[in-house]
Amino acid sequence: MSQPDVTVVVAVYNTMPYLTRCLDSLVGQTIGRDRLEVVAVDDGSTDGSGAELDRYAERYPETVRVLHQANSGGPAAPSNLALDHARGRYVFFIGSDDHLGPEALERLVDAADRWESDVVLGRMIGTNKRYVHQAVYASTSERVDLFDSDLPWSLSNTKLFRRDLIERYGLRFRTDMAMGSDQPFTLEACYRARKVSVLADYEFYYAVKRDNAQNITYASRFEERLRCAEELVGFVVGLIEPGPRRDAVLLRHFSWEVAKLLRPEFLTLAPDVQQHVHDRVRKLTEAYLTDGIIARMAADLRLRLVVARDADLDRLRELIAQQDAALPEVTVSGDRWYAHYVGFRDPALGYPDEWYDVTEKAAKVLVKLTATRLGWGRDSTGALALTVTAQSPRPELAELTAAAVRVSVGELTGVTSVAPGGPGTVVRTDFTVDRLLAVVAANGERRVVRVEVTALGATASAPLRTGRRVAAPRRLARHGVRFHLVTPTTNHKGQVIVAITPVTPRRLLARLRRIWPSGGK
Repeated sequence: MSQPDVTVVVAVYNTMPYLTRCLDSLVGQTIGRDRLEVVAVDDGSTDGSGAELDRYAERYPETVRVLHQANSGGPAAPSNLALDHARGRYVFFIGSDDHLGPEALERLVDAADRWESDVVLGRMIGTNKRYVHQAVYASTSERVDLFDSDLPWSLSNTKLFRRDLIERYGLRFRTDMAMGSDQPFTLEACYRARKVSVLADYEFYYAVKRDNAQNITYASRFEERLRCAEELVGFVVGLIEPGPRRDAVLLRHFSWEVAKLLRPEFLTLAPDVQQHVHDRVRKLTEAYLTDGIIARMAADLRLRLVVARDADLDRLRELIAQQDAALPEVTVSGDRWYAHYVGFRDPALGYPDEWYDVTEKAAKVLVKLTATRLGWGRDSTGALALTVTAQSPRPELAELTAAAVRVSVGELTGVTSVAPGGPGTVVRTDFTVDRLLAVVAANGERRVVRVEVTALGATASAPLRTGRRVAAPRRLARHGVRFHLVTPTTNHKGQVIVAITPVTPRRLLARLRRIWPSGGK
């Protein structure tokens, strides 16, 4: 039997019915079954996955080989067993709940042969709202550098690997890691590879989030995630010498695996578990969170990790709660906003102000208004006008000019004033009825009231919302020879809307019939 071009490794545990589509996508590859072998390992499935694998092996005996073993608790052991039986020049790994585009393997093998690449990534797409980091797939590239690209953010094993590379360095999956066991394998392969390439011009791989969210990434427990973070950081430290190259890879692990341990769900843990997690995260950050990594981190993640490193558990809890809530009090200095998160201008911590800079969020924060009243009145010229009153909790909004705050109904911008009031700022906007009717479609329409704020070089827009139903009485108004009913109210989303309905003779008669039905007195 001739050597196949590519071996596809499939580690399987209870993935029906997704497994069927996975296998169909493999045997239907345009590379042809004579150039392909599938080595699938059933890891003690109990849902019929093993029988489904056997069915495909019976139907495609020259292509599909199936091995059965007792459940090992993760994908590492079955993947290693499949590698031991692989014969292809290349190896490709696929999750048994995922599937490939029809031309995936043909394109990947062709690129690896043409470019003499040891690792080739094909563009991955998330389905059913599964998240897949896309930056590395921005463009097709014959060579990407592990230390100067987004490759560290895409370390799953769902790639094409030259099998000679795998065997030369004895690469296998970590059986002591319940999750994330593919990342050390992939990282070392990319580190050892002569060339890593990316193909971005085709949808090669469809990563499926199961309806029951039982993919191992989604079902993992907190302790497993903590240990995974520790193992990944430790592996990088053992593989790559200290300096910018190590930092480039650790940036991903501190930003993703470590920082995610300190999201709001951390606050739901028992206090002793919180302390345990905090102690272990602090140990990691004290040892390996360098200034080079800190400088490149996203602002919110940076603050979370340095507070975990430098402060006690109470202050860490306070910060996590702050970051999960609305923007706290701010200090305005010149044209910059600084949020009063934990540690701001605390001499004991000595963090620079720029770590608290939230200027880019100013417009998005200020644009969030709450409608408090809809009513009818007269504008400064005495014309009938709809008045929309809204409240902002931010006193900083009152410091903007009225021109920086625009409230509109469709294409019509009202006349707005802003002033300090209540716990923050009161925004009042008048829409003259005559102008409202001038821009409405002939058959009427419902328009959402929107707010736009320009602040500190940025502009943000949002619908005007209310926490309770607000409305103004329906008014009959005339524009020229036409009459309309104008109804200010809220919709089912809590957005303020203005409904304008033309009053035609037919509608008037229909309304009269409802009021005085036939046969009534």
